[in-house]
Amino acid sequence: MATKRIADEPAYVLHRYDWSESSLILEVFTRHYGRIALVAKGAKRPSSSFRPILLPMQPLHVAFGGDAEIRTLKSAEWQGGHVMPTGDALLSGYYLNELLMTLLARDDPHAELFDIYARVVQIIASEHGEVLQAALRTYELLLLREIGFLPQLNVQTMTLAPVEPDVHYVLVPEGGLRQAHADDRASLSGVQWMRLHDALQDNAPFTTTLRACAELMSDLKPQLRALLHYHCGVKTLRTRQMMIDIQAL
Repeated sequence: MATKRIADEPAYVLHRYDWSESSLILEVFTRHYGRIALVAKGAKRPSSSFRPILLPMQPLHVAFGGDAEIRTLKSAEWQGGHVMPTGDALLSGYYLNELLMTLLARDDPHAELFDIYARVVQIIASEHGEVLQAALRTYELLLLREIGFLPQLNVQTMTLAPVEPDVHYVLVPEGGLRQAHADDRASLSGVQWMRLHDALQDNAPFTTTLRACAELMSDLKPQLRALLHYHCGVKTLRTRQMMIDIQAL
């Protein structure tokens, strides 16, 4: 990135770390520059204008500069729109952020994915239950597609043979889409996979995929979870383990 100052850049804070007694290191998802690291000098001081707005899931416009790996935050303005989520919705937002932190390389722009993230954050702040779950599945599918980890959903990955409408198939981490076996716990029919494939190819993929996911969540969720865990290199994501621990209490 050029050393010139970048101004008025749409952004969300994904994570923050203490850097000194008064400053923070931020992991930030920006629309045009991807995931970047910024130092927010003096952000922990009570008088800092950064202090009340550098929070996860809050739409910001930021200005920053520098050519080092960690650039310097110059300004940040809250764009309004919704209050901070709480409870399960907050954990869902942290889940979105963990996936981006784990799967996206720094300085790799994904403007379309940024817009999808913004829409899901809005849903998290206002919806619960099935709508929220469908939005999470939509986000997972579109994220995997954007970074090249989602196989075609209208063909069997190993043979490239078209899926048959009435046959069931399962999405597996190392083999892509294959015909379901008797011991597979979750699968979808060929017509359901083709419906998802068509939705992802639509000119407005978020809306069409959201509708498709709403009908398939119970069987789609474990398959996407296994695929994400495989590419993240973990057995369980931290936010999911946190949800499990909270439910156990």
